[in-house]
Amino acid sequence: MPDALIAQVARWARVSPDAPAYVFVDYLGDGARHTLTWRQADLRARALAVRLRELAGPGDRAAIMAPQGLDYVVGVLGALYAGVVAVPLFTPDLPGHAERLSCAYADADPALVLTTSSALPAVREFLPSEPKAVLLLDTVSDLLADEWEGHQASPGDLAYLQYTSGSTRTPAGVEITHGNLAANAAQLWEAFRAKPRTSVAVLWLPLFHDMGLVSIVAMPVVGGNHAVFMDPVAFVMRPVRWLQLLGEHADAYTGAPNFAFEYTAARVSDADKAGLDLSGVQVMLNGAEPVRPGTIEAFDAAFAGCGLRPEAHTPAYGLAEATVFVAAMERDARPLVTDFDRDALRAGRAVPYTIGARSTLVSCGRPTGQTVQIFSEYGEARADGEVGEICVRGPNVARAYWRDPARTAEVFAGGWLRTGDLGVIHDGRLYVTGRIKDLVIVDGRNHYPQDIEVTVQEAHPAVRRDRVAAFAVPGESSERLVVVAERSRGSAASLDEVARSVRGAVAKFHDLSVFDFVLADAGSVPRTSSGKIARRACLRAYLEGAFV
Repeated sequence: MPDALIAQVARWARVSPDAPAYVFVDYLGDGARHTLTWRQADLRARALAVRLRELAGPGDRAAIMAPQGLDYVVGVLGALYAGVVAVPLFTPDLPGHAERLSCAYADADPALVLTTSSALPAVREFLPSEPKAVLLLDTVSDLLADEWEGHQASPGDLAYLQYTSGSTRTPAGVEITHGNLAANAAQLWEAFRAKPRTSVAVLWLPLFHDMGLVSIVAMPVVGGNHAVFMDPVAFVMRPVRWLQLLGEHADAYTGAPNFAFEYTAARVSDADKAGLDLSGVQVMLNGAEPVRPGTIEAFDAAFAGCGLRPEAHTPAYGLAEATVFVAAMERDARPLVTDFDRDALRAGRAVPYTIGARSTLVSCGRPTGQTVQIFSEYGEARADGEVGEICVRGPNVARAYWRDPARTAEVFAGGWLRTGDLGVIHDGRLYVTGRIKDLVIVDGRNHYPQDIEVTVQEAHPAVRRDRVAAFAVPGESSERLVVVAERSRGSAASLDEVARSVRGAVAKFHDLSVFDFVLADAGSVPRTSSGKIARRACLRAYLEGAFV
């Protein structure tokens, strides 16, 4: 078992006190770069731990509701030092996530809130009427660090609650222990084959998200590396910033959801590419949502002239219940894209495509430091080539859901994490085929919604890419297929024209009738915090008449 993260931070503070640990580029402010060295990170974390222990005891929850930046990093580290359970959240002014914040905050029932002076007014307005301790991260004196008496975290001690993105149900708090965090950070570092004190993480992912938290805060601690990061809004405004920061380093790694690669390829202009050198990018992990072959092709084609190696693109699979990371393609191997027979895949077998309809899937590679097994719905291990539920076992698997014993017993069963994802091991590598709860079952046949969604978005240019949700609603004798799609900006095509194209394409390629097709305004299809289509939320909105 790797040492707890707090022990490793203290180690680097002794070994490399003046080396950079975390660098935040403030593109939304003055554009300045703010740096925490390893000595400063340890110092500020110890000082915060002293204040936390004055306000809370071991096991109490501390909700972090701070803007993206170094204060947030210190908030996480300080909680780990103090033995207080961190609850990584976000400021109440983040658009579109008010309900998620309210649910997570109420569920965690924190003893105190960590925020900053700039975010305090919004936090005060959000907080319930009952008194709640609020600690301003940017006002804690470093002089308190000398008063820290130390806290020895055990691997089984609860480190933080990671709230899921809620793609299929209400966000739930996943109990991540100190052992889980240290193990998964080491697994990710090993999969990346990062070089100690040399490789640099360059990221824009939100720190409240599992992928951002582990890759920005935890993973660099393993090898004394450092992380350069920015606010997600800064990335959305100018995605070339991500690439420019990557280009500054001779040995860089990064990660993002699939939509970010597609977005970047479409938004970065030829003028932006001038002088851009991506030859030092070793790993660009693509995870957190289904990886699309077309996205990989478009991204590689867009930046091949900038020195980007095709082998850098690294499809991966993970989930919050496994801390974050489960499997990835091997470093320096090109993404593996495989065509399977669609009918056989729907019947539960991965058969290479020859004729007929095909399903194209991107491999997520092999696990690192953990075990992946495919099980049937009856709990029987499936052979390679047989589709079933992806189950994971390893030191990174969380121990439970917060205050939810029934769901814990269902998901963390028999020593295995039941992911709820369908997948198959083919030629020794993992392929994710879909979510169990998202399957569209019509007349006894299984249909993967992502296959239908790809067909729909390619049926007519008026359908906005990656903004389509396919799901089933109850019918008299069988489920019925409903498709909700966002209209492309600027499109003037009539609903009848688009609907005819969509219905014809779905019938041709899936032998399915579309019971109802909705062409909604841009921004209407719900998405999770990681960018995935929230099909369950879209179903609820549809049944409640939100798209009428």
